[in-house]
Parts: sequence; structure tokens; C-alpha cells
Amino acid sequence: MIAVPHLLTWLIFLPAAGAALLLLFPARAVTEVKTAGIVVALATFVLSLGLWSYDPAVAAFQFGERVRWIPALGITYTVGIDGISLLLVLLTTLLTPVALIFSISHVKENVRGFTASFLVLETGMIGTLAALDVALFYVFWEVMLVPMYLIIGIWGGKRRIYAAVKFFLFTMAGSLLMFVAILYMAVQYHRMSGVWSFSLEDFYGMSFPIVSQTLLFFAFALAFMVKVPLFPLHTWLPDAHTEAPTAGSIILAGVLLKLGVYGYLRFALPFFPQAALRFAPWLAGLALVGIVYGSMVAYAQKDMKRLVAYSSVAHLGLVMLGIAALTSTSTSGAVLQSVNHGLSTGALFLLVGVLYERRHTREIEAYGGVAKFVPVTATLFLVATFSSIGLPGLNGFVGEFLILTGTFNAPGAPRWWAIVATSGMILSAVYLLTLVQRVFWTPVRHEENRSLTDIHASEFVVCAALVLAMLAIGLAPNLFLDKIHGSVDTLIAFVRAKSAAPMEILR
Repeated sequence: MIAVPHLLTWLIFLPAAGAALLLLFPARAVTEVKTAGIVVALATFVLSLGLWSYDPAVAAFQFGERVRWIPALGITYTVGIDGISLLLVLLTTLLTPVALIFSISHVKENVRGFTASFLVLETGMIGTLAALDVALFYVFWEVMLVPMYLIIGIWGGKRRIYAAVKFFLFTMAGSLLMFVAILYMAVQYHRMSGVWSFSLEDFYGMSFPIVSQTLLFFAFALAFMVKVPLFPLHTWLPDAHTEAPTAGSIILAGVLLKLGVYGYLRFALPFFPQAALRFAPWLAGLALVGIVYGSMVAYAQKDMKRLVAYSSVAHLGLVMLGIAALTSTSTSGAVLQSVNHGLSTGALFLLVGVLYERRHTREIEAYGGVAKFVPVTATLFLVATFSSIGLPGLNGFVGEFLILTGTFNAPGAPRWWAIVATSGMILSAVYLLTLVQRVFWTPVRHEENRSLTDIHASEFVVCAALVLAMLAIGLAPNLFLDKIHGSVDTLIAFVRAKSAAPMEILR
């Protein structure tokens, strides 16, 4: 593959440039706007494939770029990726065109604003994953908030304003505390060194007294736990998913939630390792509650979208459990499972959207026996379900197996963590297979369902792309795990070493 100079910068800003370009189109040029948006998103995806040349044998960040931005404050435009961010960037560039292509026939109002919002959101997501300057990271972190708020609030359902405001307030509250913590760390670094810096490397070299470290840890961790979301900070998620348009739900579940996982691994854990390790049992406890609670509440849902939303609380609880165990196996599994969840849950939301656009209801009881009328949709839904519940041969099995194995064998971690977490896998099979049965294979109860049409060509293409990715990870997991292991091992070694080092008292 041909090397592209400044590849990460192209990936970050090409979508934003595309969004700006859309302003030149008249609002009535709907077809042209949709086509241009999809072309930009697909071009970004094709460019991102160049990141696959990432060398896992090199511990340092790769594809790095550094430019002075605000010299007076030591803020730089510094970007790079490692094995932890690589697959998440690729997931982002895949799901964005998936969402836009799905919306071709479903979004008819203010198409230019809708498409531009998605492209700006993509810039924010990729920038968040690539930023190696903490101030730059925060800028991209906040950039994501506005377009997602607009996507929910303008193109969402009947209670879209309530859901958008709730999403905004939860996310902003955690982000502001993190911003205060970032400023505090920069001031302390200036006091120590006499220069200003927001460099990730410089922040990694700082140590704090345990009281300060604990407060700073909670400021960062809260922002990321809201984004995951971890129980009991999850209450914004079902409302956001229910009211968001299908494309918004695909991106929200597929990428935005994973940025909480990524932020915890990249910042909260290595910045404050002693506090993180001290509170790891609490993190595991909340994760386990989320696994069981999310599964039980999902089973009780009558709305398909809310059921899938609550399943995310359970599945991402398992991811956070793997991080709390902090073994190479469990943490690598957590990173891979973040990608797996984005593929399987993104596909489930897409297929729920397919049914909704034809039947105009997400109530489970409104369906029944529709497999004979929409056989392709039913088949794809079943594959996505099998992926989500961890069927061997599909991607979900690999991530869940690594997390549970790594947690069960984690030094100092009680084995009942893994045993309780296993119940989540059982419960996910119960509520998702029950959903499939009630929607597709019970007797036909409503005559309206006989007129349902099967999945359209554009919808099928993007869903098939997700299914192929599920199969690729499930059948050749080492192809992807080999990219992750080195960075995870480096992170764990750094955290263990720093947590054992004497703490420097900052005065």
C-alpha cells in the first residue's frame, strides 16, 4: 500500500473539510449532498486502511506528527496511534459511511445539516483517538458533543429534545471536571519544570500525593465512565438511543461509548496508577452490577431499541471488568471487545431501523412471524445476535473469552468476578434470542406484517460489511490481537512500575 504523508492529519480533517464543502451545495440539492458526504466518508475509510501497516513490534506511537499550536502555553498539535487506538480508528472510519449510506432513503429533511454533522463528528472521534497532547484531546472530545447533540435533537424521535439535553448535561458535567483536572496538572508541571506543557509524555512522567491523585483520578474517570456508560451513570443512554435516528444510534453505540473505554486506558489509568489500582475492585463491582442489571432490564423491555441499548450497559460492563482485572489477556480482550461491540450492536441498531422504517414501530409485540416476509433481514439479525452473545466463530466469542479468562486468572482478583460475569453471557443469550424469536418466528399476529418488504440493496451492503468484519475477527482473531498485544503489555508494565515507584510530593 502506498504511504500517504501526514496520514493521520488527512484522516482527522478530511471529514471536516467535506462538511465545509457541503455548505457550497444548495439545500435543495439533496442527492448531491448525500453523494458528496458518502464519498468523503468512504475516502476517509480507504485512507485509514493505510494505518494497517502499523508495526506492533515498535512500542512507540506511530504515524506521529507534531506542530506547535499555542507556544505560550506549550500546547501542540501532536497526534499518533498505537495498538489500542488503531482498531478503534478503523472502526470509526467504517461505521461513518455505514451510517450515511443507511440514511440515503431514510433522512429527508435538512439533509445537508445531517450529513455535515456526521462528518464533523467523525473528525472529533478520530481526533480524540489520535491526540497525544492532552489539551488537543480535550478539544476533540468537546467537538464530538455538539454534532451528536444536533443529530439527536433535530433528527430524533418525539422526545428528542429531552434525550439530547440529557445526553449533553451528563457528558458536559463529567467533561468539565476533567478539564479542571487537566489545568491543575498543567499548572503543577509548570511549577516543577518552569515551562508549560500539555504533552501526554510529560503528564505520564508526573506523580502526585495519594490524596491529590485520587481526586484527579475521579475527575478523569467520571468523564470516561459517563461516556461508557458505567452503572449507575448509564441513565442517559436508553433515552439517547431510543430518540436518536438509526444512523445516530449506530455511531453512538459503535464509537462514542468506546471513547470512554479508550480514555480510561489512555489517560486515567496511566496518569494515576496508584489510585486506579486502589479503586479497581470498585470499578469491577460497578461493572458486575452493570452486567447483571443491564441484562435483566434488557429482558424486560418492550421496545427493541431500548433492549439493545440496555444490552450495551451489560456488554460494556464486561469490557470495564477486563480493564479492572488489568492482565494482558483481559485488557487485550477488552480492547478487542470494544471493537466487537461496535460491529454487532451497530448491526443490531441498523436492522432494528430497517424494521422500523417499514412498520413505523419498535414495539416487539407489533411483530411476530415476519421471517417469512423479510428472510434476508431475519438472517442478518440472527448473525448479529449470535455475534453479540458470543457464538464461537464470530467476533464476540473471542473478546468475551479473553476477558473472562484473563479475569479468572488475574493475580489478586477474586475468581467470582469471572463467574458472575459469565452470567451476563447467559442472560444476553436469553434476552436476545427471545427478541429474535418474538419478532421473527412466532405466529403472525398482525396482518400489517404481511406487507413488509425486505432489506434494500444499500442497507444490505452496509450490513453485510459489518457481518464480514465479524467473521474476519471471529475466524482470524490473531490478525487483530497481534496489533493490540504490544501496546497493552507496554501500558500494563508502565502502570505497574509507576504504581510501585515512590510518589513525588508536589509543593
